[in-house]
Amino acid sequence: MALKDGIATLNDLIETCKDGEQGFRTAADAVRDPSIKQLFVQYAEQRAQFAAELQREVTRLGGEPEQSGSVSGSLHRGWMNLKSAITGQNEASVVAAAEEGEDVARSSYEKALAAELPPDVRRVVERQSAAVNEAHDRVRALKRQRAA
Repeated sequence: MALKDGIATLNDLIETCKDGEQGFRTAADAVRDPSIKQLFVQYAEQRAQFAAELQREVTRLGGEPEQSGSVSGSLHRGWMNLKSAITGQNEASVVAAAEEGEDVARSSYEKALAAELPPDVRRVVERQSAAVNEAHDRVRALKRQRAA
């Protein structure tokens, strides 16, 4: 594996995690239900921890870690803000937008796991991927509850 490719893969995940952190914070601000608000804050904090952990791995591998989210993440956050404003912060719409963000995160982790990574780094990515999948499934279940 080219070390440079592994670092690029991790930096992509850092962007994804930072996007997720911002997206969940935005979603938490847009909902009134305290249990959903708490869950979104918890996921935002989780993504911040994941980003920090991946940044340490990039540094350990000799690379320069990504410090911010992506342009597409910014667009997603903007869309989420717009949608919540238009719908009067309809919680079902906010939860649906959060699930869309989690679809992107899941896809990013799948792509990273398809790449060649050093075994110790792969274990970190696999562990984070499992947590992202769990969050996705929980947000999807919330969406279904809200739609019912």
